[in-house]
Amino acid sequence: MNADASAAFDLEVESVVKKFAAFTAVDEVSFTVPKGSFFSILGPSGCGKTTLMRMIAGFLEPTSGDLRIKGRSMLGVPPNRRPVNMVFQHLALFPMMSVAENVAYGLRRRGAGRAEIEEKVAAMLARVGLPDAGEKRIDQLSGGQKQRIAIARCLVLEPDLLLLDEPLGALDLKLREQMKVELKQLQADVGTTFVYITHDQSEALVMSDQVAVMNAGRFEQVGNPQALYYRPETAFVAGFVGDSNRWIGAAVAVDGRGIKLATDDGLVLYGTAAGRGQVQSGGSLDVFVRPESIAISRSGKDMESWHNRVQGKVKNLLFNGANSRAVVIDDKTGFELIVALPQTGEFADLQRGETVHLGWSAEQTLCFVHDGAAEAA
Repeated sequence: MNADASAAFDLEVESVVKKFAAFTAVDEVSFTVPKGSFFSILGPSGCGKTTLMRMIAGFLEPTSGDLRIKGRSMLGVPPNRRPVNMVFQHLALFPMMSVAENVAYGLRRRGAGRAEIEEKVAAMLARVGLPDAGEKRIDQLSGGQKQRIAIARCLVLEPDLLLLDEPLGALDLKLREQMKVELKQLQADVGTTFVYITHDQSEALVMSDQVAVMNAGRFEQVGNPQALYYRPETAFVAGFVGDSNRWIGAAVAVDGRGIKLATDDGLVLYGTAAGRGQVQSGGSLDVFVRPESIAISRSGKDMESWHNRVQGKVKNLLFNGANSRAVVIDDKTGFELIVALPQTGEFADLQRGETVHLGWSAEQTLCFVHDGAAEAA
């Protein structure tokens, strides 16, 4: 890659492999992170994302491949000489120091002067929304405030990259939701490139400009959150990102209008080919339909226009305000479908045991050549 192209990227990872004896933890991974962006690596436990992050930070050396920051190879460069800082799930703040002393720690280690330290610490505390917290002890802070101080301690050193290793994992649900918004805004404000790893799809989708979905040491797909959600390229991504109703089936017929398929449960559906493989008649398929893609009706009179129609009984109601859902058992096959309820309030009085009609389009029925990957999602 030429110098001008490299200047556009704060991080370039090229064909990186990491092996531990006979086990390959990271397998030929390549990607680039544009300057000033928020990039997340999303995947289940054991997929290799932490190993990859540790190689970027310098705690592990790749078995092969190259890692470049600002166009400069990091091979052989120790962690303390890399232009990166890292925030861990366990924040490792110093309890015997004040907030200001924690933020100033790295600057003191660098030998910065007192006036410079005071100025930079004050500016950074203001930037993370805690301008008056400098004299407080760490144990006087809330969980969210501690999170912001840990990030401030890194950002005050003006790294080219800030690496974040599941930093919200120790927070309660409500605080995690709040911190997702704060982190996204903070990154936009400071302009530092964030590389974030998580197993939580909501964190990755809400905060990131680009997300890489990782599985078994490889990247399945890299794209913006909308592309991953609406246009998954593999069955694993379709199953791991967001919620879906899923079937295994076989293609009965394939033509220019789409795919007619029969699921293993005996349901006949019409779908659309998705992903990289070529769907052929008789071929095994992984089939996905989002809960919000399914229309629900009590009468069934407005279902005629849908390619796929099911009648069933409500087994359970999962009330969660605007995200409420119903579990519906198909009368013919016994398959349980998850259906998102409209936010109009029309189904606020829906009851268990009630008969409903469901319908959805062939375009919303994504069919992937079956390779077994969906089961791991």
